[in-house]
Formats: sequence, structure tokens, C-alpha cells
Amino acid sequence: MTSKDERVREFLATRRAKITPAMAGLPVGLGVRRVPGLRREEVAMLAGVSVDYYTRIEKGDLSGVSDDILQAVARALQLSDDETAYLYDLARSALRSPRARRQARPPSSVPQQVQLLIDAMGAIPVIAHNRCLDVLAANSLGRAVFSVVYDSPTRRSTAAPPNLASFVFLDPAADAFYSDPGDAAAVCVRLLRAQAGATPHDKRLAQLIGELSTRSEDFRRRWAAHDVGVHRAGGKTLHHREAGELTLRFEELTLDSAPAIVLSAYVAEPASPTAERLQLLASWTATTMTSRR
Repeated sequence: MTSKDERVREFLATRRAKITPAMAGLPVGLGVRRVPGLRREEVAMLAGVSVDYYTRIEKGDLSGVSDDILQAVARALQLSDDETAYLYDLARSALRSPRARRQARPPSSVPQQVQLLIDAMGAIPVIAHNRCLDVLAANSLGRAVFSVVYDSPTRRSTAAPPNLASFVFLDPAADAFYSDPGDAAAVCVRLLRAQAGATPHDKRLAQLIGELSTRSEDFRRRWAAHDVGVHRAGGKTLHHREAGELTLRFEELTLDSAPAIVLSAYVAEPASPTAERLQLLASWTATTMTSRR
């Protein structure tokens, strides 16, 4: 990586464009502003650094920039916690030596003990994925709920794990599966952008981003916005082709023994229509598995 990182320039420029003078507590003044959001000199003033120094930072030169300065810039631009973490990741990446930039490939399977844990959580749907959103494992109910993802033609081969981002952006079935496909797309991009900051030299991640950028205009547009975030918990509504509408809450779980793997566990409100549909789906799945033996 060169001393100037384009990702830093584009990220800070897009964040600066989102903050108006009024949002920053600055006088609006008279006349037409040439740029959306704040000017560089306004960010510099809010961060307590010189205009030249902030300009150097925004141009992607983070050599010698302290954590205190990064934090001041984050405050001036009103970055979220996830955006601030991403800025720190970019700074660390810029300062690493080429030897230190070598990174392990993301896992392509889960350890046996993780699969046993997932299977033990059989009463709820659980899927396991890596930070590139490759689905590495699931329990039987998780695979049943996300069967459309497993059956997606976007898989590079039948042996390759399904990828949630590829499904969302490249498979038309995603529009029917997610009640809010736009939100699903935004979440995928924010997660991949955060991971690109943490592991910028991950070849699998670069290959995935390149493929999605080539094949999806929607992905290219969203990627260019430099939005970043981490998905920890929330709710979503899915439209299962057999079970019908499923309104679920989810939690993202990480394991100390396998930190590169994320478990997504989904729960339904007790005694709700979704809970009944999940029980029915579990019964269908068990019957199908029994008939195949």
C-alpha cells in the first residue's frame, strides 16, 4: 500500500459531505456553498488541527497521525462507533509493513465443536458465516429457513458455500425472500466495508467485492458511498416459500475459539404465528431427513 490510501480520502470526503454547518453548530453564513456538507477548513477547525494537516489526512496520508488526532477528526465528522473503528483500521493498515499485511484466508468451514454447538441449538434457526458472508454451516432448521440461499444459482460451484451478499445482489429470488431487500443490501455492504478496513489484503474478500462490482450496479453505487457498520442484533421479516412469512429477531454471536466465524441465531416471539410456522418447518425438515435415510 502506498503512503496515500484512496480509501481514506473517499471515506472522509463522503463523511464530510454528510455533515451540514448547522449539524456541526457552525453559522451557515450567506451565499451558495460550493460543496455539500462541511469544507475542509471547517473540519480542521472543529478537530483543532491546521487546514494543511487535515488536508493531508483527507488525501490519505496517515503517517505519524496519532490516535488523539484520529479521535478528534472522528468527533468533528460525527462518526459512529463503527465508522470510527473503520477509520482506525484504515490507519493501522496504512502503517503496517508489507510483511505484516499478509493475512490468513477466511475460514471455509467450521470446527467440529462449532457444528455440534449449532446442532445443539436445534430449537431455533442458526447459520454460521465468515466475515466475507460465506455461509459455512447451519443446523437443520437454519438450513431450512435459508434453503433459498443454499439453492441459489449464484454459488460458484455446488461445492462452494453460499454467500449472502452474492444472493442479495445477484439472485432475483432475494427480492421475494427479504421483506426489505434494500435494507438487506445495505447491511451486506456495510459489513463488507467494515471487513475491508480490518482485512484489506484478504484475497477472498477482494475477489467477492470485484465480482459484485462487476455484476451489480446496485452494489457499485452502494460501495461508492463508503457506508460502514457492524450487524449485532435486530429483526427481519423473511418470506419462506413453503412456511410463509417469518418475523424474527436475531443475535450475532462470536466465539473466542473461532473469532473469524459469526453465528446468526434467530428467534420468534413465543406463541406467535412465526413460532408456529417454525415448528411446522422443523417437523417437515425432520420428516424429510427421516425419509432420506
